[in-house]
Amino acid sequence: MLVQIEEKISHMRDQLQSQVPTGPDLYGHAAVLLALTDEADPEVILTKRSANLSTHSGEVSLPGGRWDDTDPSLEYTALREAEEEIGLPADQVRVLGPLWSRTTRWQVHVTPWVGVISPDAELTPNPGELDAIFRVPLSFFLADPRIRTDRVTIDKRAVYLPAYQYRGYEIWGFTAGVLTEFLVKVLGASIGRRDDVPLRALS
Repeated sequence: MLVQIEEKISHMRDQLQSQVPTGPDLYGHAAVLLALTDEADPEVILTKRSANLSTHSGEVSLPGGRWDDTDPSLEYTALREAEEEIGLPADQVRVLGPLWSRTTRWQVHVTPWVGVISPDAELTPNPGELDAIFRVPLSFFLADPRIRTDRVTIDKRAVYLPAYQYRGYEIWGFTAGVLTEFLVKVLGASIGRRDDVPLRALS
């Protein structure tokens, strides 16, 4: 599966890279790392944000955060934040390239970056930011065992996103959106609106 992912991203890299915002001022931008383990069924690294945080508390997310004015690029932002949040050194990530930028409902523009890491990488949650780190096989999402479909409005149009439950963690919203777009556009997954699961509207 990783070979397919690498080939597809390599084919699209120049086009996607040309769409990545560049400095010197990237205020209002952020970056996340979609870290995949180097194995037959790659696992994606996800985190559960601390319940004590003022925003997005207790939510599942990809490692990442806002651009800092000392960051030379958004790729650097993603790697810096991953090291700060989950203890993953940048030199242990083989970056494949960026994905499509997305805007959150709080108007933060987020660029995801795909990277490959060792399945034996030792990850440690930053206690000030995270309650947990966990891994989910891509095959889980490809099977699309959603618990519901959320209806959200992005750029004045309705978008339907799956929500998943994995070992007690609920994966939904922005994080589910990044993963779904990656699975559909990179791996050709058939994940869309379904009428056999509950629908929840999000403001």
